[in-house]
Amino acid sequence: MPAPPAQHPAPITRCLGLKASQRSKRGQEIARATLATFIAGMALYTVHGFLPALAWGGVFAIATWPLYTRACRTWPNAAGGTVLPALFTAVMALIFVIPLTLLTLEAIGEAQSALRWLDSARAHGVPVPDALGHLPFGQAALTQWWQSHLTDPRNISGMLGALDNRGMAITKALGAQIAHRGTLFCFSILTLFFLYKDGPSVIRQCRVASCRAFGKRGETIGRQMVASVHGTVQGLVLVGIGEGIILGVAYMVAGAPHPALFGVITAVAAMIPFCALVAVGLVSLLILAQGASVACVVIFALGATVIFIADHFIRPALIGGSTKLPFLWVLLGILGGAETWGLIGLFIGPAIMAALNLLWRRWTYGNSEAAP
Repeated sequence: MPAPPAQHPAPITRCLGLKASQRSKRGQEIARATLATFIAGMALYTVHGFLPALAWGGVFAIATWPLYTRACRTWPNAAGGTVLPALFTAVMALIFVIPLTLLTLEAIGEAQSALRWLDSARAHGVPVPDALGHLPFGQAALTQWWQSHLTDPRNISGMLGALDNRGMAITKALGAQIAHRGTLFCFSILTLFFLYKDGPSVIRQCRVASCRAFGKRGETIGRQMVASVHGTVQGLVLVGIGEGIILGVAYMVAGAPHPALFGVITAVAAMIPFCALVAVGLVSLLILAQGASVACVVIFALGATVIFIADHFIRPALIGGSTKLPFLWVLLGILGGAETWGLIGLFIGPAIMAALNLLWRRWTYGNSEAAP
């Protein structure tokens, strides 16, 4: 009988070589992923102090991008260089710098008046104001306490001496915070300029990265978050400015002190839901101290009504309307974001909740966007 043919080792060798190549390729992929994660982590740790500035620049760019693209279509020659990005960046900077400058000048004037009042109080004490006699209740108790603690210059000197020591520490801390916030604002404006200038390239790269990492749904989630930022800017900033204008005019009519300043304070406080009521209550107390009890009640009632309508009807429609976000999710995103991330959390929080809401709808209803 003929001997059986010998087995050729080539298929086995090729199979072993293929498995070794696959193992080597997987090892290289793991090494590349580890190296990329390490580099990204080190980069984030290096710039972590400026991440709020980068986030603010991104929020400003997203909020104003529709206006910028419209301007690019209107003036295509200026959009290709640095003229139009520099112009939009300067306008955005002035929107913040001008009100802050006015507030600073107003604060300097008030500080000078306060220093003169403190010198007078140290020399002569603080007489009982006439407004205490117009209070509806507690007149006798408040008048007696005032006479016991504030009319004597020696008591005033002791109280102000303790405040002077604490005031120095507060002034140093405030100065450091102002310098830090100013630096972050400058980097935010610089980030905004480069986002305007290189915006199309950044958008294209983000789309490619999200498509490679998450597929087509990554871009859908990104669009949802961008729409949430647009709605949040309209619902918080624009509505807050509207509340400040309406109540500032009401302060002026009611004869409140410094109505323009308190109107700006109310507008800033109104960007956080329900916080504008604190500013309205303060102005109402100042009006009551002037002896106008009817105007005090009217201002407080008007402020509470405006805040109620804005927080319960206008803001949910603006923020949740474009992203199908329920009011409770909007409220949790705003308040939770502000508590966790600070002021930038007012915009990051709703964006995160909008992405989570989209994922929840996709998970519970499949690919359809229908909701009950």
